Amino acid sequence: MMKRWKITIEYDGTDYYGWQKQPDVSTIQTAIENAIKKFCGQDIDVKAAGRTDAGVHAHGQVAHFDFDWGNREIDAFNLAKAINAHLHPAPIAVVHAEEIHADFNARFDALNKLYRYRIVTRRAMPLMEPRVVWHFKHHLDIDAMREGAKHLIGHHDFSSFRDAQCQAKTPMRTLDRVGITTKPYDPFGGEEIWIELEGPNFIHHQCRNIVGTLVDVGRGKTSPDDIATILKAKDRTKAGMTAPAKGLSLFRIDY
Repeated sequence: MMKRWKITIEYDGTDYYGWQKQPDVSTIQTAIENAIKKFCGQDIDVKAAGRTDAGVHAHGQVAHFDFDWGNREIDAFNLAKAINAHLHPAPIAVVHAEEIHADFNARFDALNKLYRYRIVTRRAMPLMEPRVVWHFKHHLDIDAMREGAKHLIGHHDFSSFRDAQCQAKTPMRTLDRVGITTKPYDPFGGEEIWIELEGPNFIHHQCRNIVGTLVDVGRGKTSPDDIATILKAKDRTKAGMTAPAKGLSLFRIDY
């Protein structure tokens, strides 16, 4: 009997060319589909809520697939267990599985996405987490970054924060929240910064381009009010650098 399954996936994307399967390179989608085939012998198309870029991570990527196990029964726990057994030792894991109604679509039913970007500011390299944070050696002005971020909230043309190769039909997007929080990273003044961006959907490199521009504000290269000017310019060359992929994670998707 054909059933549709919804899975939530965590992965370290450092060594992968993003989610989307491509010929001759390692991708998250390919790894998961290969793991499923190893335990059931079927070619299964796994469809995700969003295509994370090369080097980007996920704590809460969501995907769905259809699976017919014949007359045999399998529950969510054992399905996740079987997939994970064949994923090991890849840094990819199904952290939750559930049977879902047949018309559920991981991409089109998503209502909200939360991306989290992690920055560590201190002189020494954060050696325990070099693959998942952006190391920035200098202090950043968090209050200035928060002021600048306010200009990004709402429904805007985000062309200034859009990658040149973006294939989206429109640069119009709604950004519901930009949260910037900090906490001590070590006892010697090291600081960890979380930049969280929430909205229904995002264009290519939007999060990383926003982070790179906010970092320019934090280091005094750009003023908080310049963010409004950059947004109105609708010109990618006016915004800051594209922040490294390794600091970004697709953290949560709401349905």
